[in-house]
Amino acid sequence: MAHLTPSLVLIVLLLYFAMLVGVAWFTGRNVGNEGFFLANRKVPWWVVAYAMIGTSISGVTFISIPGKVGGTGLNMAFSYMQMVMGYLVGYLVIATVLMPMYYRMNLTSIYGYLEQRFGYWSYKTGSAFFLLSRTLGSAARMFLAASVLQMFVFGPLGVPFPITVTLMLALIYGYTFKGGLKTIIWTDTIMTTFFLAALFFTVINIGKALNMGLWDIVPSITSGRYGQVFFFDNFLSNPNHFVKQFIGGALVAITMTGLDQDLMQKNLACKDIRSAQKNMLVFCFYLVIINFLFLVLGALLYQYAGSIGIELPARTDLLYPQIAFNHLDTAAGIFFILGLIASTYSSSDSALTALTTSFCIDFLNFEKQKPGAFDYDDQRLAQAKKIDAVQRKQRTFVHLAFSLAFVLIILVLNALSNDAVINLIFKIAGYTYGPLLGLFSFGLFTAWSLRDRFVPIVCVLAPFLTFLFETMCKQWIDVGFLTILINGMFTAFGLWLISYKATS
Repeated sequence: MAHLTPSLVLIVLLLYFAMLVGVAWFTGRNVGNEGFFLANRKVPWWVVAYAMIGTSISGVTFISIPGKVGGTGLNMAFSYMQMVMGYLVGYLVIATVLMPMYYRMNLTSIYGYLEQRFGYWSYKTGSAFFLLSRTLGSAARMFLAASVLQMFVFGPLGVPFPITVTLMLALIYGYTFKGGLKTIIWTDTIMTTFFLAALFFTVINIGKALNMGLWDIVPSITSGRYGQVFFFDNFLSNPNHFVKQFIGGALVAITMTGLDQDLMQKNLACKDIRSAQKNMLVFCFYLVIINFLFLVLGALLYQYAGSIGIELPARTDLLYPQIAFNHLDTAAGIFFILGLIASTYSSSDSALTALTTSFCIDFLNFEKQKPGAFDYDDQRLAQAKKIDAVQRKQRTFVHLAFSLAFVLIILVLNALSNDAVINLIFKIAGYTYGPLLGLFSFGLFTAWSLRDRFVPIVCVLAPFLTFLFETMCKQWIDVGFLTILINGMFTAFGLWLISYKATS
């Protein structure tokens, strides 16, 4: 690996980002708010389905899931596939229940549903929890990629970690601030291709190093110590128990996709509901295969490490980069870097745009500032242009503010985190998406109204009650991924307490 120097990696990265900037320039010309937020609702469904892979499979999946295969505790061996099976149920709910509602209501921000169903404070609370959830979760995803680049590229060049992080966010801001979703769907399509190429190349490369043919890889894993998929023993104490993983996976899919402005924003860019549903079903098919391949990669990494006596890192997240940089050939190392950057950026750039969209629509009231229907006389046209110019400046400032927030959160995580990042992200999701699950469920499955002004109190208390419940019951039960269910139930119970039957 002497040929894969930090300078060579830096050159590869510069060429890669030059390509992204070129795509952004081409797609970001003359883009207004409708293009920035929803790509003018003209994106083919099959393009959205492919681009969504990159948004869902972040740098965390790229590194952390393979690393957990040979670890202990949560997500060991192939137990993560139990969660992926749960995803399929969640995506079915999204395609048949949530997406038709979003299209019927012609929403730009999906949290507009809460305003129409319950009122002003429910709407603001739902949007605020999304902003908190996505900001923390996406920053955690970027933290992992930044740590790897710092260890193997920028650190040896003498670049401090804060500069590495700032540079990474500046590059995202540079190619997304003008084109928004219209740019991101096409850049994510390119980045999805890169990280899938990295995944396939590494699996084949390590398979060859272990003297395995392509058709020998899966049988060798399923018959070994890393191949166990289903865990049915010790429901109370085992965080990998099938029921916990399956139900948790379904709820994670519903909340982190169906109640998440980021991924739903891409679906809303399709021209109609049938196209969006086709996109979701094809996306499910992709997701199962790709997650399975990442687990195969993890098992191969541990087999390879054992075959040549590599000392396993304390953080399982670092096993893949350690082998890619120090033990495989130059091409494998370059593919790894491109795959890591592509998977991280395809998730983070989309998140930044979704956060900007949600804040502008839900808190700056962009859509409500638009003039109503009118004949386009000179005075009204001038008014519309003036509003659009002001909103573009505000949108740019919001986009920059969220970028800076990412930098600060990543620096804090660097000082505190010592766990596999995939576990950290799902734990964050359990506490922050739970209130969204409770709000939407209460709206969809009951006919009751709420005393709207009390909704923020209920949604803030629910995560604290969930934490207390987990802490008090830890000696008897490990709830695993069921945190989000418990949180949602506390939220729904609190909403029931402040509900009433509306009179017609």
